[in-house]
Amino acid sequence: MNKYASVRTLILLRHGQTEWNAADRMQGQIDTDLTELGRRQAKEAARELVSRNAIAIVSSDLKRAHDTAAALSEHTEVPVVLDRRLRETHLGDWEGLTHLEVDADYPGARVAWRLDAEYRPPNGESKLEVGARSLPVVQELFARRQDWPGRTIILVAHGGLIAGLTAALLDLPPRNWPILGGLANTSWVQLSSHGPGIEQPGWRLDVWNAAAKVAPDVL
Repeated sequence: MNKYASVRTLILLRHGQTEWNAADRMQGQIDTDLTELGRRQAKEAARELVSRNAIAIVSSDLKRAHDTAAALSEHTEVPVVLDRRLRETHLGDWEGLTHLEVDADYPGARVAWRLDAEYRPPNGESKLEVGARSLPVVQELFARRQDWPGRTIILVAHGGLIAGLTAALLDLPPRNWPILGGLANTSWVQLSSHGPGIEQPGWRLDVWNAAAKVAPDVL
């Protein structure tokens, strides 16, 4: 028997580049479009991931993620299901500001935000809250998709969301959440579940920031 037949593989793919990524502007849940480069990145990622034989693709409903997922769907012929729980972190008053503007208006706040999973931007949400709202997406797939063992499901989302969801799946203590750094556009994370069931899924982190160079927007 194949020793991997019972393993559930989960890939978390970040969307392609947007103009706001290129300008170091805080997007959060503002609905921005992919650049031409971002669309090419999506197609390149799709060509790489088509070999994973995904049985499901679930995407954030924000356009930059949905359009990235659509490129993957074209290559795999697996339909995209949208789920707003996979949206990026709500950054509150920071949304629409550049990194420099946030640093000028809220000195030290971005550093605190990166180092503290409980830190909440003004009128936004913390990393812990992001993990809590996205974790049920995977738990529901675990319960519903009886065909998942031995196969792959791909979620298409955002850098902050992917970091929060990964930390929640691994059940990391909040003080350790910052060890998961940023992701480049259309890079991905791979986790695998080796446990006996949904109550004890036994998630492992296999790959972080795959098929991507470290880019300025993730430092």
